[in-house]
Order: sequence, then structure tokens, then C-alpha cells
Amino acid sequence: MSKMNDVMKEFKAFILKGNIIDMAVGVIIGGAFSKIVTSLVNDILMPALGAVTGGADFSTLEWVLNPAVYDAAGNEIKAAAAIKYGSFLQNIFDFLIIGVCMFFMIKTVAMISAKLRHEEEKKEEPAPAPAGPTTEELLSEIRDLLKEKA
Repeated sequence: MSKMNDVMKEFKAFILKGNIIDMAVGVIIGGAFSKIVTSLVNDILMPALGAVTGGADFSTLEWVLNPAVYDAAGNEIKAAAAIKYGSFLQNIFDFLIIGVCMFFMIKTVAMISAKLRHEEEKKEEPAPAPAGPTTEELLSEIRDLLKEKA
């Protein structure tokens, strides 16, 4: 029973760590960001690219391996086997856009972090010690004190 309590305590400590909560928030934000990027690719970039390439709709691009089979009434009996490379191209664009955004976001965070670290290091630098007498000045004082005693 005590092993179970120990496991529960470890689990509780694990769950309540800030890193886990930060990661969960990151996954949720990442999912929302992914939807934005998918919309950007599907609704803006791909139609624009299609217009440049003569009206091609990339989402329907496919290489048919076996065509669909239909009966006399026109009902599909067997679906076509096809490699949908247009959808694959859209996913590649999604990935590249997310990758570029993450690169710039991480670069910006690293730059800000380095700047803040540099500012804190400046604050932590000890103030220079007040300039004391030089060795020659001390020796001169000692000499003068010895002359006065003699």
C-alpha cells in the first residue's frame, strides 16, 4: 500500500510541475496554429498557385492506379485506387510554413532571452572597489611615520 502512495505522490509531483502545464498549453496553441496554417495553404496559397499554373486545383491531383468500377446504373461498385499527391503537396506546404514560423519564433525568443540575460549580468557585476593608495603612497606614509618617531 505504501508503494501505491509513493507512486501517487510521484505522479502528483510530475503533473503539477510547470513544464507539463507549459507543454499542454503549447500543444493546444500548436493545434490552433496548425488550423490557421492549413487554412492559409488551402484557401490562399494553393488557389493562387493554381491561378499561376493555369487553374490547376492541387487538392484533386492524383495518380489513378486502378480506376473505379461502376455498374450499368452508374453506381460505384469499387472505389478507385489512387495516389493523391496533390493533398501531399498541400501538407508539405503546411509543414514548411509551420517550420518557418517556428524558426523565426524560436530565433526571436532566443534573442530576447540573450538580451535579458545580458542585462541581468550587467546588474550583477560588482561595483569596482574604491581606488586605495598605491604601494608607493603607503611606503611614503610609513617612511614619514618612522621619521616622526625618530
